[in-house]
Amino acid sequence: MSWIYLLAAGIFEVVWAYAMKLSDGFTRPVPTLVMIAGMIGSFALLTLAMRDLPLGTAYTIWTGIGAVGAFLLGIIMLGEVISPARVAAALLIISGMVLMKLSS
Repeated sequence: MSWIYLLAAGIFEVVWAYAMKLSDGFTRPVPTLVMIAGMIGSFALLTLAMRDLPLGTAYTIWTGIGAVGAFLLGIIMLGEVISPARVAAALLIISGMVLMKLSS
């Protein structure tokens, strides 16, 4: 169950990061509220995951899901640039998450 909590926490991290971008410096109330709710959900689920998972594993995978998810969402929803270097960086993050999972 801890891995499910961790995956959900990572998804909420992507939600709050995207909502933060849409909040336009906290000037738009709805995205700002979505961001706050996403942060609360993300941290709450991360806390539940950390009951059973090692700190290093849980935190690395949580931030990795957030980083790669935000990268993909930026490309898909915001038209951000996709380049070989950015793709390589995302693949390195994914590789690190896989190695962290295999080592725990």
